[in-house]
Amino acid sequence: MRVIPLFFYLLMLFLPQAIWAQEGEFLKGKVVEIDSEMPLPGANVYWESFPLGGVVTDLEGNFSIKAIPLPAKLVISFLGFEKSVRNISNKDLEKLQRFFLKPEELNLDEVIVSGRAPDQNVKGLDLGKSVVPIETIKNIPALFGEVDLLRSLQLLPGVQTAGEGTTGLFVRGGSSDQNLVQLDGAPVYNPSHFFGFFSVFNPDALQGVEFYKGNIPASLGGRISSVVDVSLREGNYQKIKGEGGIGTISSRLTLDGPLFSDKSSFAVSGRRTYADMFLRFSNDENLNSNSLFFYDLSGKFSFRLGDRDKISFSSYFGSDFLGLSNQFGFGWDNWVNSLTWARKINSNTYFDLNAYRSRYRYLVGFDDSDTGFEWDNILSESGLKAHWSKLFNETTQFEWGLHSQFYHFSPISLRPSEGSNIEPIATNQRNGLQNNLFISFAKELNSKLAMESGLRWGFYNQVGTGVQYVYEGGVPGPNISVLDSITFGRFENMKFYQGLEPRISIRYLVQESLAIKAAFNRNFQYVQVASNSSAGLPIDRWIPAGTYIPPIRGDQVSLGLFKNLKDNRWELSLEGYYKDFHNIIDLRQGANILFTDNVETEILSGIGYAYGLEFLVKKNMGKTTGWLGYTYSRTWRKVVGISGDDWYNPRFDRPHDVTLVLNHEFSKRWSTNLTFVYTTGQAVTFPIGSYEMDNQRVPLYGVQRNADRFPDYHRMDASVTWRNIDKGRKWRGSWNFSVYNLYGRKNPFSYQFTNIINEQINFDPRSGEEIFSRRPGVVMTYLFTFLPALTYNFQF
Repeated sequence: MRVIPLFFYLLMLFLPQAIWAQEGEFLKGKVVEIDSEMPLPGANVYWESFPLGGVVTDLEGNFSIKAIPLPAKLVISFLGFEKSVRNISNKDLEKLQRFFLKPEELNLDEVIVSGRAPDQNVKGLDLGKSVVPIETIKNIPALFGEVDLLRSLQLLPGVQTAGEGTTGLFVRGGSSDQNLVQLDGAPVYNPSHFFGFFSVFNPDALQGVEFYKGNIPASLGGRISSVVDVSLREGNYQKIKGEGGIGTISSRLTLDGPLFSDKSSFAVSGRRTYADMFLRFSNDENLNSNSLFFYDLSGKFSFRLGDRDKISFSSYFGSDFLGLSNQFGFGWDNWVNSLTWARKINSNTYFDLNAYRSRYRYLVGFDDSDTGFEWDNILSESGLKAHWSKLFNETTQFEWGLHSQFYHFSPISLRPSEGSNIEPIATNQRNGLQNNLFISFAKELNSKLAMESGLRWGFYNQVGTGVQYVYEGGVPGPNISVLDSITFGRFENMKFYQGLEPRISIRYLVQESLAIKAAFNRNFQYVQVASNSSAGLPIDRWIPAGTYIPPIRGDQVSLGLFKNLKDNRWELSLEGYYKDFHNIIDLRQGANILFTDNVETEILSGIGYAYGLEFLVKKNMGKTTGWLGYTYSRTWRKVVGISGDDWYNPRFDRPHDVTLVLNHEFSKRWSTNLTFVYTTGQAVTFPIGSYEMDNQRVPLYGVQRNADRFPDYHRMDASVTWRNIDKGRKWRGSWNFSVYNLYGRKNPFSYQFTNIINEQINFDPRSGEEIFSRRPGVVMTYLFTFLPALTYNFQF
């Protein structure tokens, strides 16, 4: 089978030459904003006499459209900009044409909130894809006033959360590690600050985000549930601009502009909390000696090398730290770098080459003369991705490429401090080498029927340096003896897997504003998390596929009905899905995975399935915009050795989920925003009784896992914004006042089953009702009730 990958590499080498030779008469151009010359991706380009043969600009604002008999009028439109109509003659086909669009002055009845073409909901081939504009994300009321990308995605149908105050995404029955979160093509392994309360993305630094939960393109892979594709903003090529904000717990600043000339640009952003500064003002010595903060820095530098080439370098660094009384310290950080070369080979062929490296690290330290230690771990991924795309005509597109990845999971190291009684521990490193080939073909078969088919083929090797253990009977387990160990040298093959990942989507236009779409998607995932927490912790252990841990496979079938109303002002969609999981992992009861080299003995593997129905109604234009979403979904797991070998629900199984997002513009100065969330309570395991041990009452748990539930979760957030829009002012500011959990709902974060009898007010964990009688205590912890925040935002 090793001959097959070699054949595909040769095919990728010679196929472009055959395809590039097929030329035709095309008009090529670039669409930019008139003042900043920033590219406008997603602009509609079509001939006035032939509107059905239009195209959409790419991420760099480029397009190539098949010529019709000339002269003819070309129309370019983009949301929020004045429409451009230009007469095109034969001589215009000889070179790249630049089109400058001017922002249009909208009255309040014409306010548009969208990040794509108005009819893309119906006519696009995408099923289960969302494009959330950055401005929409900034308008959503947020915890402590901190605008958050991942929290905004939690408001979409099909996306669940682990609980109060977390940014983890649980998409269509998948766990949080089954989402690929990438920044300019580079993966981010821990996309959260403050133990999951905030995401690592500063919204001012972002250009856009595309979220895939259904039909994932063949060019993307590595996770089985979703892809969050985030891009950093590109700097202004003409003049220096800035924006930022001063909030309740953090401040941020972004600057962008030309770097050396109008052929290069920069955009840099920084953000830092000052919670630790407030602690220093406390009179309590136990508080003023503590530290609690995070910060992040990002930058993007772009260079135009003529009309055909552009090179961009992106970098992100974010760090968190928690320190208690100068004795305990816990920190973690992400460092992501990405270098991209984009080339326009000819009028209808494009090439992108992306090299990246992503590193995640955590460090825990305890300063004590007897039990002091340092504990750290580093994981990294390096990759190289080549991507070609060819537009044969306005109805046919072909894409292909290859993607190589190297995973390095360094040893988990526990080092005692001088004089400490702690024993040193160091696990073996684990490495994985993965190569992927992908190809896709999209075709408008006729005026009603369109399809896109793709194939991704992954080849994964667990490689040395590493150690492989041999167990009695060939199967690892907690009470099974290790017979031998085999040591492998650098890049020596330890285990090989491969997987074919077909993807196909079909769209049928019933009417001009009504479509039926269907899709099938298969994905393999070669790295995953083993964790005792559903919320995700900085110390969660990532594990690559190996001899005893095969990769996860996910198969999803989805079907949707899409309808636009009133000139695309309203969008309606109804999507159903069914998903199968194979080789998913879960932990044995009482598993300890942090410092063991034999992690496979603590892990069990099984199967699962999920299904759901998602409804969304969205209003894009007018004084009032927003959406209402409802999801009914179930997800199940079956792992031998857990829950009596029977089917059980993971904690994020929440059958009913309702979200409401509203934005209303009272005037150009005043606006208000409101969100409401309702969801079924988490699936959890409560004790079935208790027993006495060492004069303490200890909770007794049954065999069935997650057979109980927390009370239902619901919350309303609101905000009011005032903007200074005086014309002629270079400095423009706005004030945002927000309230998280407007009516003070006490949503449970956790329950503690105490082993003493007390007279405190306790709670029934099933109903959430208060209990006043004397009984073994059940103490509920909740995080946030009525929480106001004030933020000043500015631009210059």
